[in-house]
Amino acid sequence: MKKYVLLPVCLLLMTTFLHAQEEEEKERGFKKEKLFTGGSISLAFYSNTFLVGASPVFGYNLTNWIDAGIVVNYNYSAYRDVYTFDDRLKQQVYGGGGFLKIYPLPFIFAQAQFEHNFLRQKYTLPNGGGTSQTLKEEANSILVGGGYCTGRRPGSGMPFFYLSILFDVGDNVYSPYTDAYGRTIPIIQAGMQIPLFQGR
Repeated sequence: MKKYVLLPVCLLLMTTFLHAQEEEEKERGFKKEKLFTGGSISLAFYSNTFLVGASPVFGYNLTNWIDAGIVVNYNYSAYRDVYTFDDRLKQQVYGGGGFLKIYPLPFIFAQAQFEHNFLRQKYTLPNGGGTSQTLKEEANSILVGGGYCTGRRPGSGMPFFYLSILFDVGDNVYSPYTDAYGRTIPIIQAGMQIPLFQGR
């Protein structure tokens, strides 16, 4: 199933870069007015799983309908009933990566995001029995999805809000976006994008 998701994403990215190249020929050169910042918060609940996180971003408007940038993230998650009833697994994740957003309409976008994350896990047996175990790992994630935004007008200097839902279509067992059984969980992000160096 993940192959069926990745193929349309790859085709969409190739088409996007072709259109971006055409627009770039019309208007060349770096423009500081196209820089933006902002970020989002993440929240997920699913089958004995809780996740909360924050992701500040810094990016550039490649065209009026394509944004790209870098993201830094921190996530905390907690799982229950991982291997046996009432055990606990707590996880802290930090990392970063890059993203691409495509706006086919001013208020709708598709998003692809690659992340490399560092994980620290602590596993505790039920009722505090035995000693806790800790684990340190690294994991890549490929997040794809889409969302809705309000008031996005490139060049206006006005910030806008967005709400998105993403899924990790990678196949990494240590992905921070899976539940205790390795199933992908939806990641809901609410955030703001703030243009830099733009007049109103």
